[in-house]
Amino acid sequence: MSHQHDLEEALLEEVQSETGTLREIILHNDDVNTFDHVITCLVEICGHDPIQAEQCAYIVHYNGKCSVKRGTFDQLEPRCTALLNRGLSADIQ
Repeated sequence: MSHQHDLEEALLEEVQSETGTLREIILHNDDVNTFDHVITCLVEICGHDPIQAEQCAYIVHYNGKCSVKRGTFDQLEPRCTALLNRGLSADIQ
């Protein structure tokens, strides 16, 4: 990710958290999906780079869950639905 993108995302999160609208997608562990499938889904659906996606996959595997994306409910709902449609276990909190 570029430095400019990181700054924009941080500013967006700050504004949203002040208004109380910031939520997150939580990805849950399962015994069905492979690491490669989870990584591919996180890259394609959540916009992760491959290293970030791999780190999230390991966190999910060892801790049982991981926050994989933050934003408003309207931003997260289509992404969460896409993860569910690919067989992953996720919800918005």
